[in-house]
Amino acid sequence: MRWLWHWVLSAVSLLIVAWLFDAIWFDSVGSAFVAAIVLGLVNAILRPILQLLALPVTVLTLGLFALVINALLFILTSKLVPGFHVESFFSAFFGSIVLAIVSSIMYGLFEKK
Repeated sequence: MRWLWHWVLSAVSLLIVAWLFDAIWFDSVGSAFVAAIVLGLVNAILRPILQLLALPVTVLTLGLFALVINALLFILTSKLVPGFHVESFFSAFFGSIVLAIVSSIMYGLFEKK
């Protein structure tokens, strides 16, 4: 049952990011829920592989390249989910940063301890 709560919080976080950025939008609320699942799967499967492959660059940039990886995964999710749109790389870059902040706040406020 806990995964359902995480799914809802992730979808709401995505909707908040879409509300904050004009260059990120959803055609429907249902698309946000699908995007939350796909983003979670992409982050669970592809992110570790990409971080391992990009480790030298990440070390050279003092960890800033990890933000680029987040943006690329955000764009990939928008390509995989119909109804989820991200206009540009910079929208995805800043959107993924804000998504991390909003998600942290949401989990901090609503997660059971």
